[in-house]
Amino acid sequence: MHLNDGEIPAEYLKYTGRKISLILTGIALLFVLLVYSISVGAVGIPPLEVLQTLIGQHLSAQWQTIIWNIRLPQALTAIVAGAGLAVAGVAMQSILRNPLGSPYTLGISNAAAFGAAFSVIVLGTGTMHSSGADAIVLNNPYITTIVAFIFCLIATAIILLISKLRGASPEVMVLAGIAIGSLFTAGTMFLQYFADDVQLAAVVFWTFGDVGRADWSELIFMAVVTAACSLYFLYNSWNYNAIDAGDETAKGLGVNVERIRLVGMVVSSFLSAVIISFLGVIGFVGLVCPHMTRRLIGDDHRFLIPGTIITGALLLLAADTAARLILAPHILPVAILMAFLGAPVFIYLLLRGYSR
Repeated sequence: MHLNDGEIPAEYLKYTGRKISLILTGIALLFVLLVYSISVGAVGIPPLEVLQTLIGQHLSAQWQTIIWNIRLPQALTAIVAGAGLAVAGVAMQSILRNPLGSPYTLGISNAAAFGAAFSVIVLGTGTMHSSGADAIVLNNPYITTIVAFIFCLIATAIILLISKLRGASPEVMVLAGIAIGSLFTAGTMFLQYFADDVQLAAVVFWTFGDVGRADWSELIFMAVVTAACSLYFLYNSWNYNAIDAGDETAKGLGVNVERIRLVGMVVSSFLSAVIISFLGVIGFVGLVCPHMTRRLIGDDHRFLIPGTIITGALLLLAADTAARLILAPHILPVAILMAFLGAPVFIYLLLRGYSR
């Protein structure tokens, strides 16, 4: 078929249009799920009145408090955390050219858990008390968060240093992540062995990833970091497409593979560390969501990255909503439900890899 200069083939427009329509459909589903998530709970609020409250119409003062102070921050935190962990996962999988790459499988989550245990047991932030609702609260959550964040960055630095010394190959980075994760897990168990019952309970409480912990200031900070890192990944989508074709092919196209790989790992690890240090360990989002999105959208990172962001937000918001309803009025931490969902998928990916 002859094409005039600047004319775009109809087949290509159809190809991209389908992917864009899937992403837009995901955004619409996310909005619907957001309204539903806010409306359900111990106190049911009609979805229409949720919308009216969100656009500023003053209704029940009780509902205003429930929506703006409790449910909306929790739902938006689930969206931001799901999007951030998912986009970090898709970037790691592309950079490492390994379908098992994610913040959870590379040991960053284990480093955060060790940091929290170190803060609670060594620095003494583990004294707890019960509120009127019998919710266990850490007396010094910000110190615990900061220490967990520091150890996340230490783990990332060790992984990158090892990869730099041995050459930034995907295999080296993955193996380094597994080794570092095992090391921090051993350190956490060592600290727990010498902890008293209150400190041990505090460490276990922190490791339960829960999106209900964040307030508005923490949510805004996580949202800014997630948006900035996502824009970086989108900017490098062509480079990731080239790396998927192989390092030699990418270098032939002018891509600085080592620099893209190292900077991408730093950015994705930083994003993961911010989310995990505020919310606790939430596994499998970064592992599962990229694979789910690939089945619908394909491997083109121009569409895979935004599609994965939407999928991660949908998955974690749906999981958090389900976790609040399964044992109502008791609230199950979303990390527990994600572990039940993610483990079978992880095993499936391993088996599929060996079958190839």
